[in-house]
Amino acid sequence: MKNIVIFGAPGSGKGTQSDKMIEKYGLNHISTGDVLRGEIKNGTELGKTAASYIEKGQLIPDDLMVSILASVYDSFGRDSKGVIFDGFPRTIPQAEALKKMLDERGDKVAAMIELDVPEDELMKRLILRGQQSGRADDNEETIKKRLVVYHSQTMPLIEWYKQEGVHYHIDGLGELDRIFADICQVIDNI
Repeated sequence: MKNIVIFGAPGSGKGTQSDKMIEKYGLNHISTGDVLRGEIKNGTELGKTAASYIEKGQLIPDDLMVSILASVYDSFGRDSKGVIFDGFPRTIPQAEALKKMLDERGDKVAAMIELDVPEDELMKRLILRGQQSGRADDNEETIKKRLVVYHSQTMPLIEWYKQEGVHYHIDGLGELDRIFADICQVIDNI
């Protein structure tokens, strides 16, 4: 099972590249944002608990998030070719919790793929995305705040995955197909 953590700043191309990996390799995809919205919409017990935190403007505790991810992960079954984790982990305690959850199932993260894009390019991409999609959070002020948060959390997590021996740096600037080819080279060799 090839479990992959896709990692990168907002606007680095995680969603686009995840879609291409799903198509080529038949991987499942867990986007924490999508999962939370789904659990809440479906009125599950986990969803109700998550909603109670969100309604108060609080972050969802790591143990609850891992329970939700474990539930989705298990739903894919043992025949799954692997899972792309998108949006999780974001901190070292979350990475440790994900590792423990996978260990309990005899699985592991095979690769942490970091899409590295210069900040000026991220700004251009996100502002364009905001203009095209109407996403309210894609404005310059909010983007700058999101990037500060990302960078403050990122470096420790990148180092953590380097120590785990599964960190792969991908230059996320340039042609979409070249970036995907670089990702495929990583996946094909794990």
